Amino acid sequence: HNTTILCIYNTKVWQRMVFSMYYTCDERAKEFARYIIDNNATVRKTAGEFKISKSTVHKDVSYRLKSIDYELYKKVKAVLDKNLEERHIRGGIATKNKYKSMQKT
Repeated sequence: HNTTILCIYNTKVWQRMVFSMYYTCDERAKEFARYIIDNNATVRKTAGEFKISKSTVHKDVSYRLKSIDYELYKKVKAVLDKNLEERHIRGGIATKNKYKSMQKT
């Protein structure tokens, strides 16, 4: 069910064949925010789930959402800040697992 998302920004119309219904940029930003909060997701995971670029997700939840729904923005920011603090730990675990799997072969 691919349909077109119309996002008017600086008088340009951006089209994306992604969602199963029409979204405005504001609705899309709120949808990303709800997904991040509900799933404790990263920007990368959210982008993959919605099949859209990380840049778009980041811009929507970091900039657009702030002016649309400030309370929702604060909740998303808390999740993203926590993910940022944990990033180095996840990277260390991934490296450890990589070398552990290399030793088995």
